[in-house]
Amino acid sequence: MRNRANRRRKQSAAKEPQEAALSLKSIKWDRLIRYLNPYKGRMALAILALLLSSGFGLVFPLVIVRLLDSVTKSQNYSQLNSLALLLLGIFLLQAAFTSLQSYLLAYIGEHIVFDLRTSLYTHLQRLSLDFFAVRRVGDVVSRLSSDVTQMRTMLTTNLTSLLSQVITLVGSVVIVLNMNARLTLFILALIPVLIVIAVVFGRRFEKLSTEVQDQLAASTVVAEEGLQAIRVVKSFGREAHESGRYHSAMEKTFRASLHIARYNAFFMAIMTFLGFGSIAAIMWFGGREVIAGRLTLAAIAGFLMYGISIAASLGGLSGLYGQFRAAMGGIQRVFEILDTRSTIEDASSAYALTNVQGNITLNHVSFSYEKEAPVLQDISLEIQAGEILALVGPSGAGKSTIFNLIPRFYDPTGGNISFDGHDLREITQQSLRDQIGIVPQESILFGGTIRENILYGRLDATEAELIAAAKAANADEFISHFPNQYETLVGERGMNLSGGQRQRIAIARAILKDPRVLLLDEATSSLDNESEELVQEALDRLMQNRTTVIIAHRLSTIKVAQRIAVLDNGRIIELGSHEELMELNGLYAKLYAMQFRIPEDEVSVSPVTEPHPGEEKTPEKQRSLLGSFMRRGS
Repeated sequence: MRNRANRRRKQSAAKEPQEAALSLKSIKWDRLIRYLNPYKGRMALAILALLLSSGFGLVFPLVIVRLLDSVTKSQNYSQLNSLALLLLGIFLLQAAFTSLQSYLLAYIGEHIVFDLRTSLYTHLQRLSLDFFAVRRVGDVVSRLSSDVTQMRTMLTTNLTSLLSQVITLVGSVVIVLNMNARLTLFILALIPVLIVIAVVFGRRFEKLSTEVQDQLAASTVVAEEGLQAIRVVKSFGREAHESGRYHSAMEKTFRASLHIARYNAFFMAIMTFLGFGSIAAIMWFGGREVIAGRLTLAAIAGFLMYGISIAASLGGLSGLYGQFRAAMGGIQRVFEILDTRSTIEDASSAYALTNVQGNITLNHVSFSYEKEAPVLQDISLEIQAGEILALVGPSGAGKSTIFNLIPRFYDPTGGNISFDGHDLREITQQSLRDQIGIVPQESILFGGTIRENILYGRLDATEAELIAAAKAANADEFISHFPNQYETLVGERGMNLSGGQRQRIAIARAILKDPRVLLLDEATSSLDNESEELVQEALDRLMQNRTTVIIAHRLSTIKVAQRIAVLDNGRIIELGSHEELMELNGLYAKLYAMQFRIPEDEVSVSPVTEPHPGEEKTPEKQRSLLGSFMRRGS
């Protein structure tokens, strides 16, 4: 199953760049602006502050021109003092409005990041398992972090910078046109050159930025894998290997970042040259106008300041265009997830389960992952309420797939599954999964406290119910020995606990949930004898009066099963009790013989503990019979 997931992940990874390239142009600005709607009041105030700040920025060169004229022409101290005070007032007001604008944009930006990340994470939680089968966690985390930050920058800083540059550009052009139309037209001749440069560089920026984001996501994946599997890394002494993997991934990110940095440096060099070149051009052309008597030296100073503003605005707009194009890759990566629909959704007419008994029926069920070969083929199986059924078979036979179909993590590609006679597609997923408890082979705990992990089974449980569940799972005793008891931190994925302790916490979680159906994936296969005994005892309590399906890798662990379904190549080829399957001398008998090294001529031995004719095989009697037989076999 893991190999299939890896293949699907690779196929998806190959398709993603093409899909992104195709849909990049489909991003609608109204969709981006929609994230500003909850903060439109503050955004309007920020824009007002920006307008006033930009307005004062446009006014002060005129005051400087008047100030210079007062010095060179009237030589009036009183007018000079008044103009200097006016200039200080303008600078003070400009600073105040700039500060207000900066705070409001930061406020809006942080809220947008909060909204985007929470909505994106909520959407991820609702997606079906097949989405996560083809994507690595590191890539998804990268979209939650750096890509969302790019959207924030686009919607706040870049958007207001665009408005500011446009105001400054238009205002400066209008003012200098009134001062001297000939010099203004001379300056505006630079605009087509800047537009061409911005477009050419902007397209390249977009491609390079997307490449950087992809490489950053890839390096995040490597880091996430290495840290999550740190026990495996250390057990194989592969710390240097993992460091090398991350170094290689980061080197690719570094090279991509360096590439865009070189491109940006070249772009900025051109823009700087054009900016200072325009100043030289203004001085040259303005000097000619002064010599001709059409312009004063004070006006030249004003023209020079406005010319710098115009050049800076044009350069800023060109840079913003490049930043907008660069951010589009990250925005597309976020929208790609937000646009992904869950393949498993409740029908509009779906209803909640009530009066649950726990009968499960698989009716001619077939299943395949995407276009791969069928994993299950025409499976029909009825599991009675309260029955304990074991699934046995070689690796890849379809046991885990049945596990995933019962809680409706996937839908069958053929046939149907019913729960108490209700087709799973007709009932709500929440009400179905409320009735199912899963104890996996490797229990996964959250990095909080023991209390938080057990309460995950039922968040509103009382303290007494919590402790009762821990005691039933044989967990209360070891928990009580910790200094912080139930407030003990379990560490990342429960690394502060032993395997047996983690399993008992997971069982306590399932007991607290009190489900009608229990799915066990060989919960004791990786434990030592003492831990296995404690966990098995807890599982026996958990299985009482519940429909239970067990994936059995070790046949000695299914002694409690009333029936055993043997799967091979996606089909049920044998079904019955342990004795019945041994008498068949088929695949189950061979698997049993292989595990316990029983000579072939003894495989079909009839159990000496067979009940008398007419004696009922109760679950308790069945466990006793199979237990004695398993002990003899082992």
